[in-house]
Amino acid sequence: MTPAQAVVALDVGGTGMKCALVDPDGTVLHTERHPTGAERGPAAVVDTILEVAEGLAGKARADGRTPVAVGMAVPGVVDEARGVAVWSANVGFRDVPLRELAEARLGLPAALGHDVRAGGLAEARLGAGRGAGHVLFVAIGTGIAAAHVVHGAAAVGAHGAAGEIGHILVRPGGPRCGCGRPGCLEAVASASAVGRRYAELAGEPATAAEVAARAAAGESLAGQVWRETVEALADGLASGQALFDVATIVLGGGLAQAGAQLLDPLRAALHERMTFHREPRLVAAALGDEAGCLGAALLALDDLEKR
Repeated sequence: MTPAQAVVALDVGGTGMKCALVDPDGTVLHTERHPTGAERGPAAVVDTILEVAEGLAGKARADGRTPVAVGMAVPGVVDEARGVAVWSANVGFRDVPLRELAEARLGLPAALGHDVRAGGLAEARLGAGRGAGHVLFVAIGTGIAAAHVVHGAAAVGAHGAAGEIGHILVRPGGPRCGCGRPGCLEAVASASAVGRRYAELAGEPATAAEVAARAAAGESLAGQVWRETVEALADGLASGQALFDVATIVLGGGLAQAGAQLLDPLRAALHERMTFHREPRLVAAALGDEAGCLGAALLALDDLEKR
């Protein structure tokens, strides 16, 4: 790789796409944001992804850099080996051969990965988990998902669905999860679940951020909801540690923006749950919403090295 090269990177979400040109050393050179427009249907989303990627490659050339690869991260179930977006509720994808389509459109090698695994890869190699070797990245947003990264490689699983820590059962008989089963971690402790729980008890809507602020200000009902959330998260993370025995757990996503208000009681609750397991370091993500783009670029660079 030479300094005059760049990787085209896209992190596709249900609402928006975070896009970047990334230097081979991981430096972000240029960023853009575009609406996903998922309501237009999956074919239109694919067209948008390819148009944006093509535009970024053109931007790289205009800046005197040579685009060498394309990395894309999408939500849902992803077959990374085949480069296929198998299924995504957020975007409407079903068996979309995104890698093949991108390579045909741009004439560049392409890689496709899962959005949370891509974010975890970036945090493990470039962010808060750097140097740890064994990292569990947990994204707590509308849902909860994780990436288990060992020495810079994220586990994919036999069916492309590794890391669904949000569907660990933590509260039998609890709120029904979107997957259909009651009591999953994300039905109890995701950002959307925090807002729902508070609304049920208070009779008025609130976001997770508002619940956190009210709890910090001493409101008892918000404090109760926050404590319930921390306890459920601690149960989920303790299960994750029992399974993966990582050195560092990195928390990302919207709920993690509560910072010490979440991390301090969560560390204490996780400590209480450790018996013979080694307690992991628990830290906030460092790369913000650039993590998915950086991870997509890393996937593309890794793939390029294998070719």
